[in-house]
Amino acid sequence: MSSASQLAKRFREVLLDGLWIANTNFKDQLKDVTWEQAVTKVGPLNTIAMLTYHIDYYIAGLVNVFEGGDLEIRDKYSFDLPPIESQEQWEALLNKLWKDSEKLASLLEQLPDPKMDEVFVDEKYGTYRRNIDGMIEHAYYHLGQVTLIKKLLAN
Repeated sequence: MSSASQLAKRFREVLLDGLWIANTNFKDQLKDVTWEQAVTKVGPLNTIAMLTYHIDYYIAGLVNVFEGGDLEIRDKYSFDLPPIESQEQWEALLNKLWKDSEKLASLLEQLPDPKMDEVFVDEKYGTYRRNIDGMIEHAYYHLGQVTLIKKLLAN
């Protein structure tokens, strides 16, 4: 299996269908979250909806680059979640996350292995491999937060 295919598999594990590292994934954790729960603030923590938006923001930004576009995402906008005021709006955000996640995984699988060690957009960002690994680690970090917030909301 190519390096790109292995990374695509790891990416799918954290977002869509894996159980290996955390014994859960975003799709599993978010499947039963209502929109009211998603927007409920627990102390100073981000809401589940904000974390969901945040992860999708970066995934969509990577998709744009992998499709030949520019790196247009900026950290300062990564939590600019539009208001969610219904189950339909929450489900739209979730569907966007699943669609963008699968799209990125599919694009990853198409990358030739030599591309993995090429510069990603600008030397300051490192290689494609570093950015993909970083996205996977970033997703696990926020998956842990979502899991804990869910538990806090249940109590």
